[in-house]
Amino acid sequence: MMCQMVCGQTIVDRSNMTIGKIGSDGTVYDRSNMTVGRFKSDGYIVDRNNMTIGRIKSDGYIVDRSNMTIGKVDSDGTVKDRSNMTLGKVKSDGYVVDRSNMTIGRAKDVPTSYAAVYFFFNMFQ
Repeated sequence: MMCQMVCGQTIVDRSNMTIGKIGSDGTVYDRSNMTVGRFKSDGYIVDRNNMTIGRIKSDGYIVDRSNMTIGKVDSDGTVKDRSNMTLGKVKSDGYVVDRSNMTIGRAKDVPTSYAAVYFFFNMFQ
């Protein structure tokens, strides 16, 4: 799940205000351009201190630092929590919607699983 030409993109909220960025190397920045973590090519997610905070598995499941499943991203971009309840969706055009289909942000050209982690699982707070 390597970040190749698809990263290095700004992430915006529903008001089109920049809330972060994912660099071409998978580094995650907050709205102040401070590093808050990184998506590694092996699926692991680390914080600013390079400590593992989660992982995106090849089957779409997302686990936390204790290897407990916290959610899943289906192949169509639907994001579900650990109880299999739909949280929202990352659409193919980069728009991110909640379970009521209301736009909560946009992550154009960002891998779907990265956008799901950023918007729905708050690992970089």
